[in-house]
Amino acid sequence: MAEGFDAGETILHFGPANHFKGLESVGGKLFLTDRRLRFRSHAFNVQTHDESYPLGWVRHVEASRTLGIVPNGLLVHFADGRRERFVVGARDVWIAQLGEAVKALGRQTPDRAPDLTA
Repeated sequence: MAEGFDAGETILHFGPANHFKGLESVGGKLFLTDRRLRFRSHAFNVQTHDESYPLGWVRHVEASRTLGIVPNGLLVHFADGRRERFVVGARDVWIAQLGEAVKALGRQTPDRAPDLTA
């Protein structure tokens, strides 16, 4: 089992990514599992973090442009209205895989996602 993943959790897709935290684009890896979307930053970033978003919280995923120009952005909308923005390679693959994983989960979701900042 990979570090930081639960027993029985299956990694469906992963790759290098940046996660926007305020104005900083934090480098790291993005993982899609059968349970969650997880971003783990590289240790040398100013804003290091390891955040997970259960798939049941995902409401919508869309393509976006980094700096309004580069077509490599991934914008994920959650049940509580929050949005997280990532920069990924093969953005269309991420969108398709994430959509399939959410559908497979069967959308057994709470009405409101818990606060991840607590």
